[in-house]
Amino acid sequence: MLFNRRETLALAAGSALGLSVAKTGSAQTAQSGQASTAVESWMDEWISSRQRASDDPLHVGRFKEPIYYLLRPISWQPGADAPARLEAVEAPAGFVTDFASIPQIFWSALRPDGEYTYPAIIHDYLYWTQTRPRAVADEIFRASMQDFNIAPKTITLIYEAVRLGGQSAWDGNAELKRKGERRFLKPDANPRARDSWIIWKERTDVFADADPPEATKK
Repeated sequence: MLFNRRETLALAAGSALGLSVAKTGSAQTAQSGQASTAVESWMDEWISSRQRASDDPLHVGRFKEPIYYLLRPISWQPGADAPARLEAVEAPAGFVTDFASIPQIFWSALRPDGEYTYPAIIHDYLYWTQTRPRAVADEIFRASMQDFNIAPKTITLIYEAVRLGGQSAWDGNAELKRKGERRFLKPDANPRARDSWIIWKERTDVFADADPPEATKK
């Protein structure tokens, strides 16, 4: 079997971090379950540690499932030397994220830390709104990781993984939106940790009447 450069890099990334790159149906299902478990463990450890760090600016809540939502907005600003295509991003309070756009390598390579959650949420937000090309969303993800001084080698592994495997998450989000799924909670929505996202996402009284401007910009 022949692999192109990106596939080779992604396979190398998986090997370096004790992971494998799944290519077939049953393996993809198993990998999806493993990724969900990795996200949940990573986020739970960070949230637990955050309770002892009152100065942490990132505030998230979670549903019963490993589905999370922003309690306060977060943003990313490009540096002065960034290409013009990399515009500022703000993910609003109430945005619901499942981190589906983030490769498992991210959760395996980085310690649970609120700073590292920023790039993941910004990337997931861009993959949900889809107001910018996927390649630009991935570039912003890489630039955001650079802003937090993540090791260049680790950034390369994560970036190559998302370039290789991100299309399925992008397409999956487009399909969910086509079916009417919404991801922006009203300011007064107050889900509790025991509330199920499966039930909440079917409700009509908890989501904003209109998506924020960034989510509708074309």
